[in-house]
Amino acid sequence: MGHPVLRYAAETVEDPTAPEIRGLVGDMMETLADADGAGLAAPQVHVLLRIVIFQVPEGRETIDGGAVPLTVLVNPIITPVGDEQNEDWEACLSVPGLTGLVPRWTSIRYSGVTLDGETIEQEADGFHARVVQHECDHLDGILYPARMTDMSTLIFREELRHYVKSADEYDPEGDIA
Repeated sequence: MGHPVLRYAAETVEDPTAPEIRGLVGDMMETLADADGAGLAAPQVHVLLRIVIFQVPEGRETIDGGAVPLTVLVNPIITPVGDEQNEDWEACLSVPGLTGLVPRWTSIRYSGVTLDGETIEQEADGFHARVVQHECDHLDGILYPARMTDMSTLIFREELRHYVKSADEYDPEGDIA
């Protein structure tokens, strides 16, 4: 947080199939694996391009209950499905050590392009919808604290135990990245 690249809107990727884009995504995958996170956006590795990667590990709450494998989305577009929002805890590699309650659309529709130039269109809910929205915010220069409606819930991750009923409800290693 504070690095200028995280405050700017990212540029559209002209050729998602270009070798340099594939190389960047490979580097992003390594970074995400090292951080053990759920998602990463190109601006988080100081590249102002509209690329996100994300996954939904087993056990994360979604209406359909399924995991989502590592997904690469180039030039994503998000559309809310309905008016319902909910608040949940989010953390971020760009805001280390902190977590906060962030309102997000409960269900979304997203689209984008793969590294092979194929179109992806998907509906998502629960954690899947949350992680996609979180990562796509990075493409517009938005960090999750800017979405928070109550800054008193921006806390150190270690203090979260005071806000949840049991330690089983929050996995600090499974944060949004």
